[in-house]
Amino acid sequence: MSFPERFVRRFDDEIRFFKGWLDGPKAVGAIMPTSSVTARSMASLINPASGLPVLELGPGTGVITRAILARGIAPSDLVSIEYSVDFHTRLQIDFPGVRFIRGDAFGLDQTLGDLNTSLFDCVVSGIPLLNFPMSSRVALIEDLLDRLPPGRPVVQFSYGALSPVLSRGTSFQVVHHDFVLRNVPPARLWIYRRGAPVS
Repeated sequence: MSFPERFVRRFDDEIRFFKGWLDGPKAVGAIMPTSSVTARSMASLINPASGLPVLELGPGTGVITRAILARGIAPSDLVSIEYSVDFHTRLQIDFPGVRFIRGDAFGLDQTLGDLNTSLFDCVVSGIPLLNFPMSSRVALIEDLLDRLPPGRPVVQFSYGALSPVLSRGTSFQVVHHDFVLRNVPPARLWIYRRGAPVS
């Protein structure tokens, strides 16, 4: 893709992101779209050879979705949950073949529907966890890890210096994965898993 095409795509992402932020700042939870550097770092944790689908939460404008597909995941092996109606509609146009579900990540039993019993390779999450109570954040991570093989990660980005989910009294461990200065604002990436890492 040429430089002008990348520039136009990024500008389009930012315009759609800003519109989404105006419509629901709590649901979006950031002031700018995730950078491509952050997205690639998150996608690097995916194991394309696992044979399992990937679950994405809060794709927004699709920056992380694009990185997941570039990692080698077929569109048909990506399940992506988006709460915003506008983002969901546009994502279906921009990424044909990906299974986009419009719904709530905090109610996965209902949101996933016929995929509720599916096992995923990992979870890549861009939802704004800091906008929710700690009890809801912990319950979400526990639920997500129930849907992964032991050792596989849930990766989450946040703008705070500390993990947005506390591990004390839980079944999972927290590991700092990356600090991305080339994100506005700078982002920290966190991994949640049960058991030893499995690549």
